[in-house]
Amino acid sequence: MMNKGRIFSGMQPSGRFHLGNYMGALENWVRLQHEYECFFSIVDLHALTSSYADTSKLQENVMEMAIDWLSAGLDPEKNVIFVQSHVKEHAELALLLGMSTPLGWLERVPTYKDKIRDLEGTNKDLHTYGFLGYPVLMAADIMLYKATCVPVGEDQSAHLELTREIVRRFNYMYKKEVFPEPQAVYSKAKVLPGIDGRKMSKSYGNTIPFGASPEELWQQVRMMTTDPKRIKKTDPGDPEVCIVYQFQKVFNTEEANDIAAKCRAGEIGCVQCKKCLAEKMNCMLADIHLKREELSKKPEYIKEVLEYGGKRARVEAEKNMAEIKAAMNIW
Repeated sequence: MMNKGRIFSGMQPSGRFHLGNYMGALENWVRLQHEYECFFSIVDLHALTSSYADTSKLQENVMEMAIDWLSAGLDPEKNVIFVQSHVKEHAELALLLGMSTPLGWLERVPTYKDKIRDLEGTNKDLHTYGFLGYPVLMAADIMLYKATCVPVGEDQSAHLELTREIVRRFNYMYKKEVFPEPQAVYSKAKVLPGIDGRKMSKSYGNTIPFGASPEELWQQVRMMTTDPKRIKKTDPGDPEVCIVYQFQKVFNTEEANDIAAKCRAGEIGCVQCKKCLAEKMNCMLADIHLKREELSKKPEYIKEVLEYGGKRARVEAEKNMAEIKAAMNIW
C-alpha cells in the first residue's frame, strides 16, 4: 500500500503499560504502520516533566515499553522505533523553538492547568519550566522528522494545534517553508474505563496490565465494579452502570446484547458474567501475552532494536537539523 505520509508519535515510559494504553493508542499504531512511514519514540525526556525527582526506574520502564510495543505487533524493520534521549536533536530543536514560542501559548494549553489541579495534594511539584514547556518539546519531536501526520485522540487536538502554530511562526519568521503543518489522524480508539469505573490510570491503581497472564487478568476482572443495587443473581440488573458490561461491549461484541438482556432479567449472575468476559479477553490477548513472555527473556535483542532505531532516527534528525539551522542563520 502506498504511504499517505510520515507519522511521528510517542509515549512516556512512566510505568507498566496497561490495556487502556493499548486500546486507546497502540492498537491504532499497529494498523497505521501499514499505511504510513512511522517514527515511534519512547519519549523518556517527556517523562521527566512530572517524574524528574525519581528516575530510578526510568531505564527499566523504557525497556518494558519497547517489549510492549513489539508484543503488540509493531515491526522494527517497517517502523523507526527509538528512545527520544538517544537523539540529541530533540532537545536542541526544543531549545531553539522555545526562544520564539510566546508564553501565553503555553499557558492556555488545556491540560497544563488540568494536570496541575489533578496532582494537588500529591508530592509532585509541576510548577517547573520543563512542565510548562513540554508542548514545545512535543512540537520539536514532530517537527524534527517533518512529520505530516500525528495520530491523536480528540483530547489531544489542542497540543497538535499548538505545534501547527509553532510551525507557521517558524516558517514565517525565517521566510522558508522548512516544516509542513502536521495533520491529525484521529484514532478509532476503544476507551476502556478502569476496573473501578474511573479513567484507567496507573495513578489510580485501577488498571489491567498489558500482556497480563490469564491468572492476572482474572484477578483484575474479578474486582470490577458491578451494579451496586444488585444483591442476588435473580435481581434485575442495570448493565449501563456495570463496568463488566463496558468491557463486554469491547471484547465480546457478539454476545454483549444477549448478556445485557439476561442481566436485566436476572438470568445471569455477576460472577458468571465476569468469567465469560475473562475467557473472551484471554482468547483475544493470548498471543500478545505469549509474545511478551518470550521477548522479556531477550533484553539484548530489545536493546539492539532500540539502537537500530536510534541510528535511523539520527540520520534523519541530523539532516533536518542542518536545514533548520541554515534557515535560522546558525552555524
